[in-house]
Parts: sequence; C-alpha cells; structure tokens
Amino acid sequence: MPEWLPTLFVLAAFTPAVVLITLTPGPDMTLFLAKTLGQGRAAGLAAMLGAGTGLVIHALLAAFGLSALLAASESAFLAVKIAGAVYLLWLAVEAIRRGSALATEGRALPAQPLGEVYLTGLGINLLNPKIVLFFVTFLPQFVSPADPHAAAKLLFLGLYFIAVAMPICIGLILCADGVARHMRRSPRVLRAFDYAFAGLMAAFAARLLVAR
Repeated sequence: MPEWLPTLFVLAAFTPAVVLITLTPGPDMTLFLAKTLGQGRAAGLAAMLGAGTGLVIHALLAAFGLSALLAASESAFLAVKIAGAVYLLWLAVEAIRRGSALATEGRALPAQPLGEVYLTGLGINLLNPKIVLFFVTFLPQFVSPADPHAAAKLLFLGLYFIAVAMPICIGLILCADGVARHMRRSPRVLRAFDYAFAGLMAAFAARLLVAR
C-alpha cells in the first residue's frame, strides 16, 4: 500500500463514523431531500452534487491547511458564520415566497433550473463554518501530525468521506422520490412541507450563529 494512503485499520475506524455523520440531518440533506420532494429526483441529485462539490473544496482547503487558518481567525470565521446564516435564512424566505415547484392552490409554479439547484447545494456547504470545523477537528484524528504524508492522507480521507456518503444520499433521494408521488396529490401537504423546510433552514441558521 502506498505510504500516502491511510492504513486499513484507520479506514475501518473511519468508515462507520462517516456513515453515522452522513445519516445525521443537516442543511445539505434537508435541501436535497426538499428538492427531491418538490421537483423530483433530478433536482435532488443536482442539489446533492452541488453539496458534494462544496465538500470537495473543503477537503482541498483542509489538506492545504487553509481551513485551520480560517478556524483560527475569529474575524474570518465570524464572517463565514454570518454569510452562511444569511444564506440559510434566504432559502427559508424563498421556500415561503415561492413554495414548491409543484402545483399549490391549483396553480403551477415554475421549477428552479437544475443549474441553480446545483449552485444552491454548493453554497449551502461552502458557506457552512461547521463543515470547516469538521474537517479541521474530525479528519486530523485519523492522521498523525508528524506523518510526512499528512496532507495527502487528509485529502484522501476527505474524498473518501464523500465517496462513502454519496451512495447513502442517492438512496435517500430515491426513497424521497417515491414519497413525492403521494405528496403531489395534496397541495396542502406540499404547502405544509414548504413551511417545515423554512423552519428547519431558520433553525440551522440560528445554530450556525452560535457555533464556536
């Protein structure tokens, strides 16, 4: 095995943790499930890919030490927190203002283009300082700071995290797509879902602001 790869023992300990973290609800999971229920499987996958791209960027930043610098800078970390919270609140307002991309109250609403859905997913992870903290505090537990290949191993673990998480997320999207078929029959249920999504985004924004 190449020296820059983590050992099988490390991967055996890392993989179950990744699965548990992936199944823990967060803003990104809430978004791609909401897009699946509102617009269908393609929108859910677009949001998931956007969120995954955000994770790739965070993995690269962590490997090159930039995430640690951001976490150590109080003013920079505060700026990211505020930007992330404002972004989540904007998503909450949009959910109430525009509603689902399905019919509500007997009128059809335009679906959000998949490119925009992708960018929304990208932004929701890129502007989340809790992900910065995750990559700064969680990944280094599996890599010795004295290891000359520490940066390469951090990058590998970050990308491995995404590779393990993606099939789980795709499974959740496929399940949500099945639920959406039943929700389409009731505009009231869809509207209630819009409000629930907005409430969750607002709650995540509040949690983000108190993150340390």
